Parts: sequence; C-alpha cells; structure tokens
Amino acid sequence: MTKLLSDAFEKASQLPEDLQDELARILLDELTWEKSWDRTLTQSSSRLDEMAEDALKDYHAGRTKEMGFDEL
Repeated sequence: MTKLLSDAFEKASQLPEDLQDELARILLDELTWEKSWDRTLTQSSSRLDEMAEDALKDYHAGRTKEMGFDEL
C-alpha cells in the first residue's frame, strides 16, 4: 500500500462510522467501475482500431470536415 493511501485510510478511520461506510461504498463503487471500464476497453480494442483506420481513410480521402465541439 502506498503512503498516500495509508494516510487517507488513517484519516478516514477517525471519521464517524456512517461516514467511513459512505467513503468505503464510494471507493468500492469506483474500483468496480474501473475494472468494468478496463474490461470494456480490452474487449473493444480491435473495434476501436478499425474505427480509427476508417477515420484516417476518410481524412486522407478528403471526406472529413474540421469542426469545433459547438458545431457537432
């Protein structure tokens, strides 16, 4: 465990139990989301590669238009 995480747990341990539980739920939810996101990226990496290749082909063929976010 890193020192920073250890310090955070030490400070959290001084909070009232209900706040400790709330913090724990937030952390566990975040860890679950991160694992899910990593799995999603791993499973879709070949499709993302295909989409990037298609976008480059469109760009080189002159079928794209530069736009700002407010123009999408």
